Amino acid sequence: MLSRLLAIKNVESNAESSHLKRVLGPFELTMLGIGAIIGTGIFVLTGTAAAGGDNHIGAGPALVISFLITAVACGLAALCYAEFASMIPVSGSAYTYAYASFGELVAWIIGWDLILEYAVGNIAIAIGWSGYMLNLLQFFNIHPPAWLCIDPMTASHAIAHAADANPQTLELAKQAYATAPNLGFPLIINLPAVLVVLLVSSLLYFGVKESARFNSVLVLIKLAMIALFLVAGLPHVDFATHWQPFAPNGFSGIMTGAAIIFFAYIGFDAVSTTAEEAKNPQRDLPIGMIGSLLICTVLYIAVAVVLTGMAPLSVLKSPKPVAAALNAVNATGIANIISLGAVLSITSVLVVMQFGQTRIFYAMSRDGLLPKVLSKVHPKFKTPHVCTLLTGCLVAIPAGLIDIGVAAEVSNIGTLFAFILVAIGIMILRVRDPQKARGFKTPLVWIVAPGCVITCFALMYYLTPITWIRFGIWMVIGLVFYFVYGYRNSELAKQEIAKVA
Repeated sequence: MLSRLLAIKNVESNAESSHLKRVLGPFELTMLGIGAIIGTGIFVLTGTAAAGGDNHIGAGPALVISFLITAVACGLAALCYAEFASMIPVSGSAYTYAYASFGELVAWIIGWDLILEYAVGNIAIAIGWSGYMLNLLQFFNIHPPAWLCIDPMTASHAIAHAADANPQTLELAKQAYATAPNLGFPLIINLPAVLVVLLVSSLLYFGVKESARFNSVLVLIKLAMIALFLVAGLPHVDFATHWQPFAPNGFSGIMTGAAIIFFAYIGFDAVSTTAEEAKNPQRDLPIGMIGSLLICTVLYIAVAVVLTGMAPLSVLKSPKPVAAALNAVNATGIANIISLGAVLSITSVLVVMQFGQTRIFYAMSRDGLLPKVLSKVHPKFKTPHVCTLLTGCLVAIPAGLIDIGVAAEVSNIGTLFAFILVAIGIMILRVRDPQKARGFKTPLVWIVAPGCVITCFALMYYLTPITWIRFGIWMVIGLVFYFVYGYRNSELAKQEIAKVA
């Protein structure tokens, strides 16, 4: 049994038998990376990371340092991912890499972990999209019923902790409870979050090239919105007022902020899930991952400097901190334009992350660890249509029901765990198979890979205990599913049995 659990798969054969279309070049891959990285993290979670939340302290203006720390962790991970992607150009990201270096059991664990990262991350993204969309609708004097505009978790928490709640959130929660249909319980749901997930899933159903083009347009718009914010906000920066104290909660606040804002960087790894749809994966995947991460790091730090310098932390403690900061300096018109840009920006993040989730399902299903129906490819559109529809449903329902903070923190711990295993995997393969062809080699690998492990563990340490508990429960459920289903239906197991027979 132990030999089965540690059996390593020759994953390159999957690429040779792939039915997916190779249509993505370095530009599209870089745009996918930027599309995945810039969105909910910068437009929503910057306020929470700077000002603090219900269960954690904030970084204050030292959020700038939090961004730098997180950029270092992600940069180290990106270098490791790039080597794996150039060496193993197969869908599945860290799951596939683990199968090639650790064996089936660890591959399952990381695959199950990636489901958590992408699915829960998508939930948080959809919730963030909803907040900016509602702000945009109000600008056009459109006011949907309150009970269709907030999730029940956020509403109940705002009512229970009214003194500490954001005033706008508290007022929306009160209206929701006052007007919600009574089904034995108040029917409250974040409907915009549900609808955007279903819309994006429909887009992904019809083709990856079409989705990539749509994403590229949205990326150009979001870059323009960030430039507009920087130009509009810079004249209002007052470091003497708003950067005192710079780090109100010291190093713990900076690291807690980094652990939260880590969500802003999740996405570059989604580029690696496109391996079987990239024209030249050995060359183009490293360009897409590292290039998008460098561009976004520069933009993030610039936004953090301006945002914390133009408004007090009490203003930034909002589900839409960028718009709130602009409103605070009476730049309401620009705030409304930024809200439109945020809606489009977060849409592109959802496109890429939803895409990544479907490819994880596809890879695990093809290996027999999940039901085979999930790896069916549409005969016309050449997309894994069944798992695309399933992913849409699995993300849409909780997106309407849970709080964005919960979703973001759970997604963060899953991603950090994946980064750690990828870094360890690179070191294992450097020893086990040093002659294997590598289109990209991680520089200073014996410094970079251990540095990635240490940095990611440090960020995990500063996540809340309840996040660790939720992560542990998810992993236990995954192990039960593996031994009940995956272990018995694994394609690798069938091959081993056939050899013996």
